[in-house]
Amino acid sequence: MPSILRSVRHGLVVAGVAAGLLALSACSTGSSADAGPTADGTPIAGAESSLPTVVEGKLTIATGEPAYEPWVKNDDPASCEGFEAAVACAVAEQLGFTTDDITWVRTTFDAAITPGEKDWDLNIQQYSISEDRAKVVDFSSPYYTTSQVVVAKDEATAKTLGSIDALKKASVGVMVGTTSYTTLVDATGAEPQVFNTNADLVAALQSGQIDAIVTDLPTAFYVTGAQVEGSAIVGQFADTTGGDELAFVLPKDSKLTADVTAAVDALRESGKLEEITTKWLSTEAAVPVLK
Repeated sequence: MPSILRSVRHGLVVAGVAAGLLALSACSTGSSADAGPTADGTPIAGAESSLPTVVEGKLTIATGEPAYEPWVKNDDPASCEGFEAAVACAVAEQLGFTTDDITWVRTTFDAAITPGEKDWDLNIQQYSISEDRAKVVDFSSPYYTTSQVVVAKDEATAKTLGSIDALKKASVGVMVGTTSYTTLVDATGAEPQVFNTNADLVAALQSGQIDAIVTDLPTAFYVTGAQVEGSAIVGQFADTTGGDELAFVLPKDSKLTADVTAAVDALRESGKLEEITTKWLSTEAAVPVLK
């Protein structure tokens, strides 16, 4: 637009100059679609001023209470440490918000995916995209596709199962008809022990009936952190085919959905999402890729 102003010749009438200034003003207060992140992941300065957030000039992000590691470190999302806290802060930056512009609130998992008004702009706590949920809430594009993970009954066993070859000789359990079953069989060629429910699978691990189980990464953190004392994560399979896609939840028909999706996509294209994933779900969380 400044180039247009420079091209205005001395002889233009005052009305023409005013029209030019009016056009300049219109460009500087564009819609939220115009103010989104660029393709290379560079934030647009001042984008937040045009976004219809629940609190003007602020981005209200909800997460669980409490929020566990490695998703949120020390239950402090404002630190931007932990996988989902880091993703949320990176998305906010793409939208033009600083960390001081983020207001963090807490919700239960179920409350966020039920119909009704919301007092937050977006919610992040391992929500997988599903058709049923999409009837009552919006989803952004996915920020993570869950991997399948091996969980051993104890630390000593975990140290012996750190490779695909080792898994071929171990007693490993899976739930019937799951991606976990397919992933394990495809990777090892071995037939696992099959259980009808997740409760039966976890009970078998807890009792020592099997050496390890294969499950998705969010479940693995729950098993080792809350269900089976002494259990340990061995590693994750490289192939994420069939994994659940985790995404931000937004209120149904939110005017921010397209902007948040564009921000997530920009982070993916720039490599920033992969960087965050490697740091918090592999290095910090000690979940190496099995070879």
